[in-house]
Amino acid sequence: MNAIITAGTKGIGKAIAIKLAENGYDLAVCARNQTSLDQLYESLKHTGRKVFLHVADCSVKADVYSFCEVVQKQMPVADVLVNNAGTYLQGVMLDEADDQFETQLNLNLNAAYYTSKFFGKMMRTQQSGHIFNICSVASKQIVENAGGYSVTKAALLSLNHVFREELSKYNVKVTAVLPGSTLTSSWEGTSIPAGRFVQPEDIANAIHTILNLSSGVNVDEITIKPVQF
Repeated sequence: MNAIITAGTKGIGKAIAIKLAENGYDLAVCARNQTSLDQLYESLKHTGRKVFLHVADCSVKADVYSFCEVVQKQMPVADVLVNNAGTYLQGVMLDEADDQFETQLNLNLNAAYYTSKFFGKMMRTQQSGHIFNICSVASKQIVENAGGYSVTKAALLSLNHVFREELSKYNVKVTAVLPGSTLTSSWEGTSIPAGRFVQPEDIANAIHTILNLSSGVNVDEITIKPVQF
């Protein structure tokens, strides 16, 4: 089985990469710099799985498609795609610079659009596969002082639903994952106890569980939130 993960070298993406590799998946992972990819490779050595790593900035269309094309050569079958690339930038939309919104649009929405089209076509031909889009609770509820993030994550959830509808007739599954506050680098320096957060491994475990459900079922979306926050 083959799994493709965007931005898979830290946080949620890394947890998913490790979980899938430990459970028999070969991986293709992209990230913006080689150092983080090398560190991920060291973290995956114990699994004995094939790991293809590629430097790509998912905010750049050409980089995304370059990653897709080289992965197709390495993996003629695409079993799982995890669209994890994204960014969270704070700001009042009325006052923020245009490029702040555009950066979030490119990473939080456009990258998933390109990869889902590319690998979705492969899955359509295969008549099998599963796409996961890492959305956010902000996909449904506006986050104060993060309007651009909320808008782009809401759009990603809509994109998820469209691809699910289009691909379901070809036996391809599409699932939206909506995490609440998750213990990643964006919370560095916080005084909130680590145990109060959703852990990246929680999301990885949820995805692995969904992948092991019966062949005729699709989980349309899953929300994972802290008990108290």
